[in-house]
Amino acid sequence: MPTTTDLPEIEDLLPTVDVVDVKTAHGTVSLREFTAGALGHGPAWIKALFAVRWIVAQVFRLDTTSIPDARRLRPETVSFTPGDPVSFFTVVRGEEDHYLLLKVSDNHLVAWLAIIRRPDNDFKVVTLVQYLRPVGRFYYNLIRPFHHLVLLSMCRAGVSSR
Repeated sequence: MPTTTDLPEIEDLLPTVDVVDVKTAHGTVSLREFTAGALGHGPAWIKALFAVRWIVAQVFRLDTTSIPDARRLRPETVSFTPGDPVSFFTVVRGEEDHYLLLKVSDNHLVAWLAIIRRPDNDFKVVTLVQYLRPVGRFYYNLIRPFHHLVLLSMCRAGVSSR
């Protein structure tokens, strides 16, 4: 049975996922600017983590093994059209300057990234993960500490994207 949260944009997913992680940022940028800044953020340490992830993905035979190229993401290229790519995600649904729900699927898990802009200029960045097989749980728990660091860095980059 679905639970009520302060995230009605993604309530339909909550009963199906194994992990819900919420980060909050505050800034006066638009949703497009925040998304482009957050997903286009690529300091060397994040690129290094993706390189290590590539090795881990090879060992566990995960499908998504490439390092995302975030250099080309600009606010005007952030799509809200379902099925369109945004960085290495696919748009599920969204509403201009309200929220954007993105998804990436692999053979071990499915992950959603929801970026929700509140009227008070708070941004909720929500990671949802559904494990598809046991290696998905193992993999996510392996990367969990780094996931927090990456998301916090993305949030900072998103609000300072102007």
